[in-house]
Amino acid sequence: MSHKVIAIDGPAGSGKSTTARIVAARLGFVYLDTGAMYRSITYLALRQRIALSDEESLAELAKCTVIRFSIRDGIQLTLANGEDITVEIRSAEVTASVSEVSAHPAVRRILVQQQQQYGASADLVVEGRDTTSVVFPHAFLKIYLAADVEERAKRRVKDFEKLGKGTALEEQIEDIKRRDKYDSSRSASPLTCTPDSVIVDTTDLTIEQQSERIIELYRERASR
Repeated sequence: MSHKVIAIDGPAGSGKSTTARIVAARLGFVYLDTGAMYRSITYLALRQRIALSDEESLAELAKCTVIRFSIRDGIQLTLANGEDITVEIRSAEVTASVSEVSAHPAVRRILVQQQQQYGASADLVVEGRDTTSVVFPHAFLKIYLAADVEERAKRRVKDFEKLGKGTALEEQIEDIKRRDKYDSSRSASPLTCTPDSVIVDTTDLTIEQQSERIIELYRERASR
C-alpha cells in the first residue's frame, strides 16, 4: 500500500512547523520537520567549529549524523545521534546560519534521501523549503503557506519569547527579508511555489484556522 504525503512549503515564519504538527496529529500521520534536520547539522557544525563554507566536511557530518524525532509530554524532540538538541537548534546563531548550510547541494542530497525514506514507510506530513518541489514532488497534497513579512517577523519574535530569549521585531524583519532573498536565489533547491501547490495565505489566519484549511483540502482530495 502506498503511503500518503502532505507536503507543506513556504518562506521562513509562515507557520509551517506548527501547522504541520497539528495536521499530522489530527490525521494520525507522522510529522517530519525537515527544517530541524538542517538546523541539527548547522548546530553540530558550529559546535565542532566546521566552516559553514566547507561543503565536503558538512556533507560528511550529515552522513555520520542519525537524526530522529520523538514525542515527550506532547512535545516533539529532535535527537542527533541520541543527543537531545531540541532547544539548541532554535538559537539565534543557528537561525542566522542554517540557510548557508542548507544551500550546499551535497548536504541536501544526503538529508533529502533520509527524508524520502521516512515517506516510504508511513503516512507523512512534511514541512520545509523544497518539500513540494524536490523532496516529495509527487506528494498527495502540496501546500504553499504565504504571509507578509511583518506578520512572519512577529511570529518569530513570539517563538523566541517561548524559548525565553528576547529579540527585536525590526531585527527579525530584516533577517526574514535576508533569508527570503537568499532562499529564493540559491542554486540548490531554491524556494519556489510549484504550479500544483495550493496557496494558503496565513497572514490573517490563526494557526487553528490554517490547520483546519489544510485538513479540509486533504479530506476533499481523499474523498474523490
